[in-house]
Amino acid sequence: MRQAVTATLSVWGERRFGYSTLKDSSESLLDERKLRPGLKEDSVIEEKERAENEQEQVEAVLGPPSSPVEDTHQSGTTEPSDAMLESCQDQKTSDGMEASLVSGPKNIDSGRKGSLGALPVQRCSSLGTTAPQWVPDSQAPACMKCGSKFSFTKRRHHCRACGKVFCVVCCDLRYKLTHLGGKEGRVCVTCHSTLINRTLRKDQKKVWFADNVLPQSESRSANSSPIHRSVSHTQSAGLAQADVSDLRAADEVSGLSSNTKPTPPKDLPPILTSTGVKGDYTLEEKRTESSLLEELERGLAEPLVFVLNANLLAVVKIVSYVNRRCWCVMSKGMHAVGQPEVVILLQCLPEEKRFPTDIFNHFIQIYWDAQTAGKLLNHLSHSLVSRGFLGNNEHAGFVYVRPTFQSLEGLPLPAPPFLFGLLMLRAEVPWAKAFPLRLMLRLGAEYRFYPCPLFSVRFREPLFGPVNNSIMRLLVDFRFYRYTLPTVPGLVVDLEARSTCIRIPKTHHPELLKALNKSNERVLALGACFNEQADSHLICVQTADGQYQTQAISIHSQPRRVTGSCFFVFSGALKPSSGYLAKSSIVEDGLMVQITMETMAELRRCLRDMKDFTVTCGKLHPAERQEYVHIQWQDEEPRFNKGIVSPIDGKSMESLTNIKTHQRLEFRANGKLIRWTEVYYLLKDQHPNGLNNHTSHNRLTERLARAFCLALCQSLCLLKEDGMTKLALRVILDGQKMEFLAGSNGQRLPAPYQDCLNQSLMSVVQSNSQYQGLAACQLELIFYILEDTS
Repeated sequence: MRQAVTATLSVWGERRFGYSTLKDSSESLLDERKLRPGLKEDSVIEEKERAENEQEQVEAVLGPPSSPVEDTHQSGTTEPSDAMLESCQDQKTSDGMEASLVSGPKNIDSGRKGSLGALPVQRCSSLGTTAPQWVPDSQAPACMKCGSKFSFTKRRHHCRACGKVFCVVCCDLRYKLTHLGGKEGRVCVTCHSTLINRTLRKDQKKVWFADNVLPQSESRSANSSPIHRSVSHTQSAGLAQADVSDLRAADEVSGLSSNTKPTPPKDLPPILTSTGVKGDYTLEEKRTESSLLEELERGLAEPLVFVLNANLLAVVKIVSYVNRRCWCVMSKGMHAVGQPEVVILLQCLPEEKRFPTDIFNHFIQIYWDAQTAGKLLNHLSHSLVSRGFLGNNEHAGFVYVRPTFQSLEGLPLPAPPFLFGLLMLRAEVPWAKAFPLRLMLRLGAEYRFYPCPLFSVRFREPLFGPVNNSIMRLLVDFRFYRYTLPTVPGLVVDLEARSTCIRIPKTHHPELLKALNKSNERVLALGACFNEQADSHLICVQTADGQYQTQAISIHSQPRRVTGSCFFVFSGALKPSSGYLAKSSIVEDGLMVQITMETMAELRRCLRDMKDFTVTCGKLHPAERQEYVHIQWQDEEPRFNKGIVSPIDGKSMESLTNIKTHQRLEFRANGKLIRWTEVYYLLKDQHPNGLNNHTSHNRLTERLARAFCLALCQSLCLLKEDGMTKLALRVILDGQKMEFLAGSNGQRLPAPYQDCLNQSLMSVVQSNSQYQGLAACQLELIFYILEDTS
């Protein structure tokens, strides 16, 4: 989202919250210096702002001079007359304090062009109502507020109220101007404060974002230095879990702190709407719920966009999906905290007249958990809600799935990765915690969608009751969840006629060894993943009397050739005297294989050595055909990261290993924040756990990320204004070869940015000799630019 969006957010907050952005720059910088001692440029800016403060206050009321730009050697200034002062007595703040007016500046910075000229008395009231005389670009080499010189990366911006030229930091706000026909135009912070004060008495209502956090004022010094914050996953998780009761108590006292958990809103959040200009948006908070529903009922092409906080949106539309009328609510902004976007398809109730705002609150909770504790959702994970969610005490939360064979036609979808949330009931929570694949497939059987539906139905009956005599009671602790059925990523089970194949990816051998070491020597039980190569799958159905039955669900109108299984159990309880080599059977939605202890020992040895193994099932002297259970190690990796492409050149990132950084690195500057969220390993054999000098690689990656952030810190406003909020850095190191590529939106960054980055990044590698001998590596680091709400 472009800079215009954030500027509009600031205008909206200041207009409704009853405070002014025209706070003395000296006071603002003084506050920042208390938090950030030791900044060299702070004292210089403070002295300049103090010297210019009186002149800025007069210009805020009287407007620009009749001759906007004068010779810098002109020393005379015109003081405002008594008539001027009397005509401007209406410029008072809401608390009764009169806006300060002085007779005129006594000292003017010689480097600042323009002076206070003679103006007619009515100019005070004409600000914003008549078109100003613009200062030509050629006569404004520097910002007329902070004095920053314009360059390739620091562009000129004209204030639509006074006509002066400013940098983006001093002129990043918007206000509805009469001479523009009531449309919003870019204004400087001085004119914006004057216009706000003029209407402050008329509107004292405070409006909050959906997370009950006031938006931060964005008028900051252009020369402010970046603030670095590095938070590890462990530290942030410990902080989040340190004292939940204290956090809840803080919520009740105030919703203003960014370090406290947000509280649910009572009304609809503000709506983000386009002004018709590309990248230009405004906020509306007075729309009635009935009028918004009427727009959705008419089938508008564009969905409604609700602002949940400064960096998180909720996109809402009513769609027709598989002959069902559904709310489609999706998040936009989760990626910036390392979280996949979330889509909720909720079947509409008959005669429904209210928005499902509980979903908005839950999005805020998900965002909060990811931001503070690094708690991320993934395929088959779940999230819980309080009672009364969506009007029913039995609604317990969502279980999240990736779409596979389901149709996505006609759905407004976010950029990948994203997950669909399926509403679950309280009786189904034990299965969501212990064995979510069973719950997912059971939902598919209930609504006849393979493997599961993407929509949710409220006020339905639970699909499972109390856990009685299921085999899972032997494998899972349903009371305290101290142990569950271990699962190896990518492990699948193929069931065919008289042949079963358990396929295990070689790259996940460490996970299997961990499960093997924790298992009982007589029993080996593992959960399987959903088998996308199968055309059907076993499911478990609990009957009314509490018994469990085995059924199967398949892709519509396709024959069953390969059936997937949810788990397998090898039991060493078979005695040699039984007359059987091994026994195999289907139990609920899994496979049970009984073998002797000698076969069990040989099976475990082959699993540790990553060797294939075959179990022959049947009698010692078979009178009929025998069955076989094969364990095979696969070179092929399971597909993941589907649809994800590089922001640099659109290169596919599918099946490339990536690691989330959980907010380990953040830098702040000029009201913006740049965050490193994840790193991709571009070489197939470059697995993070298998690299030589693993610690050195991690240290190098983090230092490169820090250098990238520091190099771009002073350009965050410009980058965000140009829509480059998701950035990527590709690093190629191979012996003496070093290559760094940076880009956004499928294109490389302009040359000035790239040159600056190359210099900073090369110095990181060259200044540390310990990195010269590292093995070749190719990495791609992902960064996001956000609004700083701290």
